[in-house]
Amino acid sequence: MHENDISYIIRGAAFKVHSALGPGLLESVYEVALAYEISQKGLKVQTQLPVPMSYADLIFEIGFRLDIIVEDKVIIEVKSVNELSDVHHKQLLTYLKLTDKKLGILINFNSTSLNESIIRIVNKL
Repeated sequence: MHENDISYIIRGAAFKVHSALGPGLLESVYEVALAYEISQKGLKVQTQLPVPMSYADLIFEIGFRLDIIVEDKVIIEVKSVNELSDVHHKQLLTYLKLTDKKLGILINFNSTSLNESIIRIVNKL
């Protein structure tokens, strides 16, 4: 399945979760619900996946964790904040670079309208 097809399913699942739960909950609540909804569509979902970092022929296990990865292709970073900041975008881009993935989706569930709170971030496209 192509990243764009996966992204479409993720968006639908995010809207379903947001419609059911609304804004104002912890990120962990949205993460579990979103992972469940995506898996119900038959996609492989992993949560809290550790990401090692390499530097100068060394590999460090320093605590990076992906919120959700779908079909080993698309990374989802779940937020529940008043406003997304530049550091949230950079965090997801760093995860894409460390894992050599092409597409990431940043979702801020703490908003009244999810339309403007789902952001696609690409790496090497």
